[in-house]
Amino acid sequence: MDTKIIVAGAGPAGAVAARTLASAGVSTLLVDRAAFPRNKPCGGGISVRALRRFPWLDAALTGVDVHRISRLHLEGPGGAAADLETDDPSVLLIRRVEFDHALVRAAQAAGAQLESGFDIAQVDVSDDEVVLQARDGRRLSASAVVAADGVHSVIAKRLGVNARWPRSSIAIDMMEETPNATLRADRPDVLWVAYAYDGLDGYSYVFPKTHHVNVGIGCLLSHYDAHVDAHPYDLQQQFVASLVGRGVLHGRSDRRHFTPYLIPVGGPLPRAHHGRVLFAGDAGGFVHAVTAEGIYYAMVSGELAARAVISTPTSAEAGVAGRAYDKSWRSELGAELADGVLLQRYLFASHDRVARVVHGASGVPALADLLLEFMRGTISYATLRRRMLVRFPMTVFRMARERITARTARVS
Repeated sequence: MDTKIIVAGAGPAGAVAARTLASAGVSTLLVDRAAFPRNKPCGGGISVRALRRFPWLDAALTGVDVHRISRLHLEGPGGAAADLETDDPSVLLIRRVEFDHALVRAAQAAGAQLESGFDIAQVDVSDDEVVLQARDGRRLSASAVVAADGVHSVIAKRLGVNARWPRSSIAIDMMEETPNATLRADRPDVLWVAYAYDGLDGYSYVFPKTHHVNVGIGCLLSHYDAHVDAHPYDLQQQFVASLVGRGVLHGRSDRRHFTPYLIPVGGPLPRAHHGRVLFAGDAGGFVHAVTAEGIYYAMVSGELAARAVISTPTSAEAGVAGRAYDKSWRSELGAELADGVLLQRYLFASHDRVARVVHGASGVPALADLLLEFMRGTISYATLRRRMLVRFPMTVFRMARERITARTARVS
């Protein structure tokens, strides 16, 4: 295939899509409104299974500070807590300013061209091509576009695919990435995560990195609107102060490093394509609803979108690549992300449920081992599901019942 393909957005989804396309000999242009390296607000946690899924990733991260974590501390309401440890690392902690730049360099090394400063304003899709227009008037055309332009995807808006995410399907994450000289974790080898902390229907975390610490608290935007009176940074200050009081953190919050941002946690778009445009990463809603992890799913969706484009002849009718893409991401990620949305709704319907899950992780080693095996990538999600059904049938039954109830409510 020698027809140019444009990848819009050079975050993890776009960079991996561009690398995949260029590696297959496709003429690929990667565009982004920013110049790299650039920072991106994000917790910066990735399950180690990314290294198995993308064998080239370890080499691409040479020279990047990657903090490998094998100890996890989980907390829930009412004093529920669990400490989990693995022989090998389960989670990679990175800074997006370094990680994203490394992925862009990998795409360029494969042959992709990068055009920065291209701020998309308009999109036009015909049967034969896609035309992107920047705010400065520049126009680019291609036979297909992988749209990885983030949670506020301009391409999705302009094409009428997604005007905006419902407030009940998007989380606000209030996070700072602060140097250790100002704020540091008491246990720099432990990933600290809490659910329903201090009564909030959401999550909170401490991600210790090599020279920084990421501290954040998040919840559904609809919950924040209805139940939280504090401004985002006020809430962040209270959270940091409470952890300093407990000895989990030392130091103080620094507003200069605070950046609230939005994460789509309601599951992927029902159809992640429009004509010759395929949506990946946050633009397509590829984020886990419980963990709010998006990097891994962005990378997978970006690669799958690129593969769908590669496998589609240039003379194919518009929509062929999109339908192939929908089939592939549903096969690899569909059940996992759908169950994540279900689990989110199930857990936060009751804080007692959150507490039981955390107690279960501590009191049922087999359950914890299964989850950690999945995070390390030694078992697939399909295998995790099967083993859960065999070992914990009542948990699976309750989740299935919740799924049926939710579907019935939507129909009625």
